[in-house]
Amino acid sequence: MARIGVIGAGSWGTALAMLLCENGNDVTLWAHRKEKVEKMKAYRICDKLPGVVLPEVLGFTHRLEDAVLDKELLIMAVPSTATRSTAEKMKPYVFKEQMICSVSKGIEEDTLLTQCGILEDVLGEEQPIGVLSGPSHAEEVVQKLPTVVVAGAKDENVAYFLQDCFMNEVFRVYTSCDVVGIEIGASLKNVIALAAGMSDGLGYGDNTKAALITRGIKEISNLALAMGGNPETLSGLAGTGDLIVTCSSKHSRNRRAGMLIGQGMSFDGAMKEVNMVVEGVYSAKAALALGKKYNISLPIIEQVNDVLFMGKDPKTAVKSLMERERKPEN
Repeated sequence: MARIGVIGAGSWGTALAMLLCENGNDVTLWAHRKEKVEKMKAYRICDKLPGVVLPEVLGFTHRLEDAVLDKELLIMAVPSTATRSTAEKMKPYVFKEQMICSVSKGIEEDTLLTQCGILEDVLGEEQPIGVLSGPSHAEEVVQKLPTVVVAGAKDENVAYFLQDCFMNEVFRVYTSCDVVGIEIGASLKNVIALAAGMSDGLGYGDNTKAALITRGIKEISNLALAMGGNPETLSGLAGTGDLIVTCSSKHSRNRRAGMLIGQGMSFDGAMKEVNMVVEGVYSAKAALALGKKYNISLPIIEQVNDVLFMGKDPKTAVKSLMERERKPEN
């Protein structure tokens, strides 16, 4: 169907590359380390997805130009902290009409830009850019378990193209024009998931988790609305859907990191134990800064920041939330 370059060979990038191959696309997967590429080529395995055999038709490269040149679509699957530097390296090879889809989640701390915002900043606002998001752990996508996501782009034709490339009988894709709402939901849910993990680590129950998810989506929706997003987006797959799975799943690295902190492990110790990028950590300060910029109260996100970066005890953070001033729910 399409010639596609997937930029980033972590678990999510690899899972999507496999899905795109299965849909009949010509796919090249890029990793920045040559030795990783050679290992994937030789053994058809991905270290982050144990037991998974990579398709014979999937191509691999460590040369960025080979993954970018002559491709109709580029999938940006690098960690959110590497999006800008990778986009800058890609820029000489990107052509004007080339579609780019971000599948990473996070807000840049210095600029407060989302992933699509970073790509527009580096490659230009005229570049056709979209986003794919929703409740979709790589570990379940590679098992072909039914998964439903949303593809968003300012240009609906880009969203439709992404839908065509990704959708099949076990991976359903809806479309949307609300890129802001999708990306704010995708980024901030990781911060709330850290809080949910801390709750689990403290030994709290279902009542607490439900409260965190419900009030968390309220915080996310309020901020997204202030930034021009559609509140319906946040009640959908990229908002409530992604938040539920990230706060509850055994696959969630954000929840796991929070749980370790709730159990008493230090911030540094938790990051080392998870041994994967915990996107919520990198979005937490930026989310709080966005709240201040748009004058939106984000009490859960504020307490997560205090625990992560100010050394506040998680149990004390819960007490701070529970003892806030009385107010109506809405």
